[in-house]
Amino acid sequence: MFLAVAAVLAILWLLGLLAFHVTAFAIHLLLIAAVIAVIAHFVGGRRSGRTRV
Repeated sequence: MFLAVAAVLAILWLLGLLAFHVTAFAIHLLLIAAVIAVIAHFVGGRRSGRTRV
């Protein structure tokens, strides 16, 4: 789920960078949020909620 959020944020960042005139601050906030989402995915990915028998 975090990986999907990161992908969407990265795409929005690229669209904002290339297609729209968005302020640099907002573009970089999207990039930082995408990086945090990827890190959270890999750190929290081991906790899947399933129990091994």
